Amino acid sequence: MPRLVLVLVWLFSDYLQNVYRGWVWPLLGFVFLPLTTLAYAFAMHQGAGAWTPLGIAAVVTAVLVDLGLFRRGTRRRGGGSGRRREIVVHGERVG
Repeated sequence: MPRLVLVLVWLFSDYLQNVYRGWVWPLLGFVFLPLTTLAYAFAMHQGAGAWTPLGIAAVVTAVLVDLGLFRRGTRRRGGGSGRRREIVVHGERVG
């Protein structure tokens, strides 16, 4: 969903162009950290180009959510440690 919002904001407003000078950072943000890209744009607009406590909180929260979504996605695809978990009940393997 953040990628869709990022594309719509980019197409129908100049919200991102006022913050990011060029297309490289928004493109990298679209690929790797879309929610953080939006949060940074919000932070810079909200603080008139300066960092505020609300802007910092928004960016930090967005980074944590983006990284959490990335980690959850790799876990779904079978990434991670590669170990299978074994369930043992009263000495008998059940799963």
